[in-house]
Formats: sequence, structure tokens, C-alpha cells
Amino acid sequence: MKLYNTLTKQKEDFRPVVSGEIKMYACGPTVYDLFHIGNARTFMVFDAMRRYFQYRGYHVHFVQNFTDIDDKIINKAKDQGVSAEAISEKFIKEYFLDAESLGIERADVHPKVTENISEIIDIIRVLEKKGHAYEMEGDVYFDVDSYEDYGKLSKQNLEDLQLGSRVEVDERKKSPLDFVLWKSSKPGEPSWDSPWGKGRPGWHIECSAMAKKYLGETIDIHGGGGDLVFPHHENEVAQSEAATGKPFANYWLHVGYLNVNNEKMSKSLGNFFTVRDIRKEFDLEVLRFFMLSAHYRNPLNFNKALLVSSKSGLDRLYHSKEHLDHLLKIAADKALTEEERKMEKRLLAYEERFVEKMDDDFNTADGISVIFDLVKDLNTNIDESTSKAIIHQGILLLKKLTNVLGLLEKQEEVLEEEIEALIEERQQARKAKNYKRSDEIRDQLQEMGIELMDTPQGVQWRRIS
Repeated sequence: MKLYNTLTKQKEDFRPVVSGEIKMYACGPTVYDLFHIGNARTFMVFDAMRRYFQYRGYHVHFVQNFTDIDDKIINKAKDQGVSAEAISEKFIKEYFLDAESLGIERADVHPKVTENISEIIDIIRVLEKKGHAYEMEGDVYFDVDSYEDYGKLSKQNLEDLQLGSRVEVDERKKSPLDFVLWKSSKPGEPSWDSPWGKGRPGWHIECSAMAKKYLGETIDIHGGGGDLVFPHHENEVAQSEAATGKPFANYWLHVGYLNVNNEKMSKSLGNFFTVRDIRKEFDLEVLRFFMLSAHYRNPLNFNKALLVSSKSGLDRLYHSKEHLDHLLKIAADKALTEEERKMEKRLLAYEERFVEKMDDDFNTADGISVIFDLVKDLNTNIDESTSKAIIHQGILLLKKLTNVLGLLEKQEEVLEEEIEALIEERQQARKAKNYKRSDEIRDQLQEMGIELMDTPQGVQWRRIS
């Protein structure tokens, strides 16, 4: 398996610290609002990565944090006259609702910053003791000049950064690039006791503390959106490695930017979409299919027309699955023919091709192409005369590969008794050649959101929006 490592700017053979285990940390949301579709892409990518590693036999320890104390949270709490905790808890719940709708499984641990203050303070004290941090009037800063490898992740030149720094100027800092580890408290803000007085953590130190607590000093994979490479992840590398003297993460994975209609997503441009906005028009599995149809590192353009096209592609997979499930019910138990034995070998080859594509830096786009090749083969070469065993193998493989990507996971629907009765009545009407009544029932079912399909293997149905 090869992964593109942001740290080295090249694909590398993946070798975990402990054979058979993966320690993976992905930056989660700051919980002050509903998350948007750019966030969703990152969350879905790391969910699918975790699923694939598990499919390949790894035991994955996956941590995704919640930043539950932040200026945006505090400001929203003030505006609404509630506590910061009330805001963060509300949007943690909303996160899980949207994540579940996107097929995103819960991490093994979802740590909150506010529950790890002591761990954060411990790291800052170590950095201060080692000469990598300094205190100024209750604020504590990381001394960038004290860490000679600063810039190694983002490949930024320290002198160029200092000359062109856009970091907010604070005359008390030794360097404009020095970043805050601990902020002294302001009136009315949440705060915690510390050796430097009451205050709260800076953003960057939070993930270093939580990754170390739940995964150890050196982890296998750390990742997030491409916008986090600098300064967030760069600062994580500096403070973590300065504190422990060990590599922080061996592989850094970053998800490409999401644009909307070829422009950067922005509320001011009116092209900003939350997951909830998309859900008003599309099943969110369509959004997941769309996001995974591109390589995770590539920039991705989003628009409604592309979602419509993705819906068609996803429908093709569902129709094939439903057709195979129907054939399995009517198939006979019999010995495999010579052609069916050839198909058995082809099924194995499809899985091998899928693994080959996915092992190449988690190429979900090519992995999905392999699944469509499989579906085409199954649709072309399986019918009511095919043996039950080969149909079963085809269904299992389709479910196995799509499950890796978190697709086709909807449970088979059970029709209401009224609808089942209407379908049966229509069948009887057709047998009696009462086509008028048969058409009336079809139209009635259509209005109820049920489409009937008369096939050589019998009547089939599907829900329509």
C-alpha cells in the first residue's frame, strides 16, 4: 500500500509503527454551527480510509476531536445569551446527526478540548521547561526560532514567512511567527486555572495533546483538509516534536479543496452550502458517492448538475443490487456451468483490481470504476437461469466492495400492507386481463411514491422521490 505523504511530497510504502495496527488522528470540527460540504468531504474521506484499512485487515485506532472552546463559540454564546458549553453541545449533537446521514461512522474516541485541559497544560509546561515556550503577561507562546525544523511539513521558508507574515502582530512576541499556546482569560469568557493564571488553550496545542493522550507520542497517520497544512499542522509538528523529541506523525494526509461552480465557497458569494442544505434536494448518500468519485487529494468542483449525475450513477448500483436480490430468490440450486466457473474467476479478479486501485494512495475514483465494471458484468451475464451459488457470490462481492466506501448500506425496505395489497391486486387484475384496473393501480402506486417494473422475472418495485 502506498500513501502520498505531505511531509515528503511523495508516495511512500505504508508501514505502521506496530504491525497490523494503525493509529490515525483526523482534525474534527469547531462546533459553533452546522458543518458545510467542504468539511463533509474531509470527514467522509477519513471515514472511508478507516473502512478500507479495516477491510485490509488492520486494527484501526481512530480519533477525531471536537474543538468545543473557541472565539467563534464564545461570540455565538454571547449573541444568544447562553453558555459556550450550550453552543458546543448543541452542535456536537447536530454533527452526529449529519455525519450519520452521510454514512460516517463514529470514531473510537471523539475527545473534547474542555475535557483535556490538564493534558494541554502538561505539554505547555514541558515546552516551557525545554526553552521552546515563553510566558508574557499570562499568555504563553511557542518560540518558533527554538525549533530548527519549523516549516518542514508545509515546506515554508522561515525567513520568507517572517518577511511576509500575515500573522496578527503582537509586539510582545519574540517573532511574528510565534503562536499562542495559552491565552489569558478575558472578562466573561470560560477559563481554567493554570501555572500562568486563568485562561484557555490556543488552537494548535489542543490536537497535539489529544493525539498524544489517546494514540501515543508517535502516530501513524494525521490528516485533515488541505487548508490545515499551514499553520495548524505545521504548528502541531513543531510543538509535539519539541516536547517529545520524537516524530509526531509518520504520514500526513490532506484532502483537496472543494469549490462551488469553480469558485471558492463563500457566504458572501452566495455559494455556501451546509449538509442540511443539500439534504433538502438529495439523499445524502448521493453526496457521499459524488465526493468519493474523485481522488481525495484533487481539488473538486461542486454543483447541482454533478449531483444529479451522481444520483444516476448511484441508482444504477442500487438497481443492479435489487435485481440480483430478486434473481437470488427465484434461482435454483444447481451445479455451476463452465461459464459460471469462469465468472467465479472474474469475480476474484475484480476484487484484486479494486485492492490494486485503492492501495495506490486510496484511489476511490478508480475503485468505483472497478465496481461499475463488476456491475456491468453481473447485469450482462446473470439471469433467471443462473445458479444460485454464482448469484450469491456476485451479491456478496458487490456488497463487500461498496461497504468499503460506505455505499449501498440502506436496509431493504418493507412495504406497507396497503401497498403490498395493491401490488397483489394489480397482479390478479393482469392475470384476469383487466388492464384498466391494472393501470389504475399502477397510477395510484405512482402517486404514493412506488414505481413498478414488469420484468421477465416478475414484478419489481422501487421508491421514487
